[in-house]
Amino acid sequence: MTWQPHITVATIVEHEGKFLFVEEFKANQHVFNQPAGHLEPNETLPQAALRETLEETAWEVELTGVVGIYLYTAPSNGVTYQRICFAARPVRHHADLALDSDIVRAVWLTREELLADPTRWRSELVPRCLDDYLKGPLHSLELLRD
Repeated sequence: MTWQPHITVATIVEHEGKFLFVEEFKANQHVFNQPAGHLEPNETLPQAALRETLEETAWEVELTGVVGIYLYTAPSNGVTYQRICFAARPVRHHADLALDSDIVRAVWLTREELLADPTRWRSELVPRCLDDYLKGPLHSLELLRD
């Protein structure tokens, strides 16, 4: 058996004290996650974050930094994910853009609204990345090399 981590990106988008989340239907329940997804072939990490955020939320964003790099093994299936979490600011909403098929909706929530129901987190990384963003420091995008 070959062990292979899955490379994913996530983006924390803040606007006026609220954060952009996606509501997904996974394992027969609605859960919240940051806009996130897998790195695709021939794509840089920042490109993946911008693409996933647009596809899942219809928001064009500008990346402002790197929140952190996380290694997470999902207890449900034993798959290990390496998640690079970015910070971003919203630039433009494309209301006419259809969201990815597995996304129920994009929603702006406060930290308190997110924390109110831990059963609705896609994983423990959702609040952890948000809290790391709020605590700082935010790392330069130049941390990442092609």
